[in-house]
Amino acid sequence: MKPTFLAPSILALAFCIPAFAGESAVPLPAPKQDVTSSAPTETAVFAGGCFWGVQAVFQHTKGVLNAVSGYAGGEKSTAEYEVVSSGVTGHAESVQVTYDPKQVTYGQLLQVFFSVAHDPTQYNRQGPDSGTQYRSVVFYSTPQQKDVTEKYIAQLDAAKVFPRHIVTQVTSLKGFYPAEGYHQDYATRHPNSPYIFAFDLPKIANLKTAMPQLYRDKPVLVSQAKG
Repeated sequence: MKPTFLAPSILALAFCIPAFAGESAVPLPAPKQDVTSSAPTETAVFAGGCFWGVQAVFQHTKGVLNAVSGYAGGEKSTAEYEVVSSGVTGHAESVQVTYDPKQVTYGQLLQVFFSVAHDPTQYNRQGPDSGTQYRSVVFYSTPQQKDVTEKYIAQLDAAKVFPRHIVTQVTSLKGFYPAEGYHQDYATRHPNSPYIFAFDLPKIANLKTAMPQLYRDKPVLVSQAKG
C-alpha cells in the first residue's frame, strides 16, 4: 500500500498526468437536512481510501480545527498500520475531523467528503488501493449524524449525480484510534511523493475549484494542533 517506490506505470502516471482521472470532483447539491449544534466543537469520522488524501482535504477545509488520520471499525488491539494493512481487522483507514459548527456544518463536511475526498461508488477500494481497509464509511457518533448521512446518500442516489450507486457504509463509531505519527500531515510533508502528486494533490485542487467558499490555502496540521 502507498509504497515509496511505485510501479513504473503508476510513476509515469504521477509525472505525466496533472490530474488523475479518478480524482475529478463531482458537483453535488447541499444536503436538504443538516446537523444542528450549539457546541463550540464537534467531531465527525470519515473513511474513504488512503487516509493521507482524506486528511489533506479536510485540513484545507474552512472551519476544521484538526483532522487526524487513524483507524476505525475494529478493535483497539489491532489498530496498527501493519496489522490493518492485512485487511482482516475490520478497521478502515479513517480521519477524525474536529470542527467549529459555527464555521462549517456537518452537512457541508459530508458534501466535501462525497464530492472531493473520494469516490463513494468504489467498493473496498480507492484509486490504486484495494481491500476492506480502504472502504467508504461514515462513522456516526449521534443519531442526528446517522439520520442526516443516510438521507443525504438517498438524496444523491435519487438525483443520480454519480454514474453508479453509492456504496458508502453508515456505521456507528465504536472507537477511533490515531495512526502512527509518520502518517500525520503526510501530504503536506511529502508533496513531491509520486503517490501524493498523482492521487491526493488533485483532491485539494478540486476542493479549491469546486467549493471555494470552503477552501483555505494554509492547512491546519496535527503537529500544530498538538502544540
